[in-house]
Amino acid sequence: MALAIRDVREHDLDAVLALNNTAGRSILAIDAAQLRYFYDHADYFRVAEIDGQIAGFLIAMREGGAYGSPNYLWFSGRYPQFVYIDRIVIANAFRRHGLGRIFYCDVISYAEVRVPLLACEVFLEPRDDVVVLFHGTYGFQEVGQQRMGEDGPQVSLLARELPSFGYVRDTYLEHGGLPDVPWLAERLARPPQSPA
Repeated sequence: MALAIRDVREHDLDAVLALNNTAGRSILAIDAAQLRYFYDHADYFRVAEIDGQIAGFLIAMREGGAYGSPNYLWFSGRYPQFVYIDRIVIANAFRRHGLGRIFYCDVISYAEVRVPLLACEVFLEPRDDVVVLFHGTYGFQEVGQQRMGEDGPQVSLLARELPSFGYVRDTYLEHGGLPDVPWLAERLARPPQSPA
């Protein structure tokens, strides 16, 4: 089994959309336009590819974006710098193989050299203790709760401090930036889309 964690490519989007919308009640369904927004604007959008098949993905956004998610906006109103995990989805056939842990190690590696905080939420309705425990083992702590819309689910808003960021900021970010090496590279900026 050959596993690659890599930046999403445009030709992956149909598979990512199908995977998202068959994930079940703990992941909100999206349409092609919403997925295109993520493709064009997400700071972190990576897929897990196993033997040529998309097995999962994780999408995360930095602060300062025009993203309208109520949970992203909650963090935006309280923290000046963060990476917000919007969604992680693992295909049913590849669950319980550690892909979630691999993705979280990768997104932490991305975030800890850029921001002091990694943020996300978990649904409390329906509550999934496996998901709550998973986040707890990665050092996430609840920093708030809110209901997503008038009739939406209650969520627990979680954050994890990234203590290595202070060193990176003092040593690199305030003195010319990160070294120019592939593992520290940002996603390539997406060209602006012309109106249809």
